[in-house]
Amino acid sequence: MGGDCWTHTGPYEPDLAAAFRRAQEEQLSEDDHGFPGRTVEELWRDPDWHEYVFTGGTATVLDQPEMIDATDSDDGPFMRPLTDEEIRAWAPDGRPAHADWDAALDSGRLDFPSRSQGRCTVLYADGEPALIGYWGVTSD
Repeated sequence: MGGDCWTHTGPYEPDLAAAFRRAQEEQLSEDDHGFPGRTVEELWRDPDWHEYVFTGGTATVLDQPEMIDATDSDDGPFMRPLTDEEIRAWAPDGRPAHADWDAALDSGRLDFPSRSQGRCTVLYADGEPALIGYWGVTSD
């Protein structure tokens, strides 16, 4: 089997790691995937959650335990923001709108990461940060 690609948007916060955690908590409140009453941190300490994610996953921001630095090369199940250079490769002004992000993913100008990985970038509306765009590939 190969991993499934997914996309998601969440609220913008200047602290991308805090925005990621907020997006995870919002996603978890919508669907606990059969693990009721737990926080994201508690889920990632549970071997049953690991089995669930690594044999199918949620196809959401819940599939990564934490955010790493944009320049980190770890290939584990992490969410990684794009570097400025990576953003400018498909959004030359460095301030992509939601439609730019969608078009770049649809056209292949912006790649999906390898299995078990996620990426994110700030999306702009009227020149101001508005959302965070998340995308990734499940582990299975």
